[in-house]
Amino acid sequence: MTTLKAKLHDDLTTAIKARDELRSSTLRLTLSAISYEETAGKAARELSDDEVLKVLTREAKKRREAAEAFDKGGRPDQAERERAEGEILAAYLPAQLSDEELAAIVAEAVAEAKAGGAEGPKAMGAVMKIVNPKVAGRAEGSRVAAEVKRLLAG
Repeated sequence: MTTLKAKLHDDLTTAIKARDELRSSTLRLTLSAISYEETAGKAARELSDDEVLKVLTREAKKRREAAEAFDKGGRPDQAERERAEGEILAAYLPAQLSDEELAAIVAEAVAEAKAGGAEGPKAMGAVMKIVNPKVAGRAEGSRVAAEVKRLLAG
């Protein structure tokens, strides 16, 4: 078992013993998503910590989107619960990059792509290939894409 998955299991046990319903249900759903990911495909396999991190990131994003949808639908109580679940999951994710840090990484990648001959908005794919490994798990894809577009247009 990977260290991150083991930590999730340990924290689930602690939450159950403490009768923390919110934390235990959130961790159960997350571990279920991880188990599903492990059994999806042709053969069952053990996920690496990086793959578990991707599942956690996806689950946290689902919570953010659900909270927005509940807000728009006039269900603030459900939105608040989704936000609380998102905060629990955020504790397991690496710290997010600030806008300044993200801009610096993207600017470096744009310069690298332009040195390689990529120009204008068509260079987006080349820049994203350079940026994504550097920001993996520390910035949401939509934030990265928006920053790349902004720098390529300017």
